[in-house]
Amino acid sequence: MKIAFYGSSLLSSYWNGAATYYRGLLKALSQLGYDITFYEPDVYDRQKNRDIEPPDWCNVVVYEATPHALMQVAASAREADVVVKASGVGFEDEALLRAVLDHARADALTVFWDVDAPATLGQLRDEPDHPLHRALREIDLVLTYGGGDPVVWAYRALGAAECVPIYNALDPETHHPVAKDKRFACDLAFLGNRLPDREARVEAFFLDPASRSGDQHFLLGGSGWGDKQLPANVAWLGHVGTRDHNAFNVTSKAVLNISRDSMAANGFSPATRVFEAAGAGACLITDAWLGVELFLVPGEEILVARDGNDVAEIMRTLTPQQAKAIGASALRRVLAEHTYALRAAVADAVFRRHFERPTVEAAE
Repeated sequence: MKIAFYGSSLLSSYWNGAATYYRGLLKALSQLGYDITFYEPDVYDRQKNRDIEPPDWCNVVVYEATPHALMQVAASAREADVVVKASGVGFEDEALLRAVLDHARADALTVFWDVDAPATLGQLRDEPDHPLHRALREIDLVLTYGGGDPVVWAYRALGAAECVPIYNALDPETHHPVAKDKRFACDLAFLGNRLPDREARVEAFFLDPASRSGDQHFLLGGSGWGDKQLPANVAWLGHVGTRDHNAFNVTSKAVLNISRDSMAANGFSPATRVFEAAGAGACLITDAWLGVELFLVPGEEILVARDGNDVAEIMRTLTPQQAKAIGASALRRVLAEHTYALRAAVADAVFRRHFERPTVEAAE
């Protein structure tokens, strides 16, 4: 079965938080027998900052950010059995969605795969004339990488025929325990790009606790923080490529996950870094969000902080032995219940259910 997948980037994680999700899930789907082609635009200097080369489990087509090139790759949708347009592609998203739907065969399964459902739903609430409103009534299936029942209900209220969360997860071949790396030695590490709807939470959950923990060393990784005033005990690393994520996660005593505003408010949206860190056996501290206990047990497999005061208190009392035990428990849990192989099996079942569904003509 052929999948045409139109997304932001498979080859680069540069300003592209969905890269790990795409890689893990599409590799697992290919292992189930899917023939996948991923179409990504050459934007945001991602091709200059690749952190993987084209894999053997997926054909990757990089196209120029021009209307002509967009229409050329959209025409390839006619060759696929499953046609996926992801959210946040980064170049003419609305035009791409319309062109892909227009070129998809009548018997193909059309999918809108939302990798940032809270943001997309917020935009749809604010823009009643947004083209996605119309498209949702044509699309067969909406998949999301988080959100739980609130997102499912919201999409169905907007006219989606079906909505299924396919959560972030772990690829054990990519994220796993490694030796510590002195470049990342610290007490608490946080990795995340500087984004408008995350910055205030980074200040509250990371920078403020750091300013009150002068005897501890903090590391900040991610793009965009160069002109940010940081406490003296916080070192900024810049962009940390995916090849260094395992070492980044295992070297520090603990790593911190901070949700964006919309993700935290919606809940049921564990970020890729949650599973990356757990897969490396790291001790993870996360800001509180609804549904965290569905993925990891608070206090045993993950530490949950309601605010910066909680982060500071956790770091004051957390011993290396406790951190190691929590990381080991998290690793066991994600390997058992939260791998991309398991997530791909869910997606595969949804796809096959569509193709096995009788048509109107057959029913008559």
